[in-house]
Amino acid sequence: MPIDTVLAQEQTPPDARPRIPGQAADGGSPGADGPVEERDLTFDGFRYTCRITHHGEPLTEPMLVLGGSSQDRHSWVRHEKWLAPLGQVITVDLPGYGTADFLPAHYGIDFLAATVRHLLTELGVPRVNLIAACYGGAVGMRFAQHYPDLVARLMLVGMTTRIPADYAVAMERWAVMIDRGETETIARELADHFMSPPGTGRVRKHAAVSRLVYQQIAGQTPEQLSKSAEHNTRLMRHEWYRPEPVPAVPSLVVTGEHDTLCTPGMGREVAATLPEARFLTVDETDHLAPVERIAEFSDLMARFCTDQPLDELPYSSRPETLGTAIAADRCAGTAP
Repeated sequence: MPIDTVLAQEQTPPDARPRIPGQAADGGSPGADGPVEERDLTFDGFRYTCRITHHGEPLTEPMLVLGGSSQDRHSWVRHEKWLAPLGQVITVDLPGYGTADFLPAHYGIDFLAATVRHLLTELGVPRVNLIAACYGGAVGMRFAQHYPDLVARLMLVGMTTRIPADYAVAMERWAVMIDRGETETIARELADHFMSPPGTGRVRKHAAVSRLVYQQIAGQTPEQLSKSAEHNTRLMRHEWYRPEPVPAVPSLVVTGEHDTLCTPGMGREVAATLPEARFLTVDETDHLAPVERIAEFSDLMARFCTDQPLDELPYSSRPETLGTAIAADRCAGTAP
């Protein structure tokens, strides 16, 4: 069975979720399909490409999605069915990723955050709902720290304040293996890192998503392998997380219930660094929750971006409220 078919199965029936204003029962709305535009832009000499799904009568600020290192601007197309009816959806291949120009490793996360600012300036977008996953979470956090006035809401997915030690060791080994052309071994190891090991707990589409990750990595072209190697070098040379101020905007930190790469404990640590953030886990998922439960994860994104209730959702834990402001209130004895 094709991977796309497998990923489309087992979604929560639409009538099992409360309706978001503006959406039809199937997650879309009549006439919601707006034009899709792709634009090539250049920042500091590096070409990059964005995808924009337009909507005529937005219910919220544009939704900018920064995906993980193995994703590109097309990786979130399946989610647009739920997001596009609410407003503009923007995805992007930043320099060094997808079809954008190769980016030398001495350009770090600060540069990528500045590229995101350049993107919004070029598009004429004053503020966004920023949804940032995994490696995109590191870029998104830096962007929010450096350009706080551009962020309306912040959602971090599978994010941590530190690269797991075993993953850092593996990256050094993968750099050597890429030079040797040992892509199949790297693909298997990466799939094993992204997916929770057997026995951890039930994960939707575990086998199908594992195959998808393996096929994507094993099938990389020489150009893609070169970018992957440079990405690993970038991770080792630059700060993943920097404890700088973050804007006091509505924030949500999400991990998969069984994420063993960026664990729920790590997610709570991230939430604790924000002024005030809610934290929750998505049931029956691991690090690739946005792919394993596409409809439910899209529903969660849509709810967060439109200030809808997140309590008692049938696919997630009850939100916990964490953050520096909460900690300060507790110390002062004013928190409930």
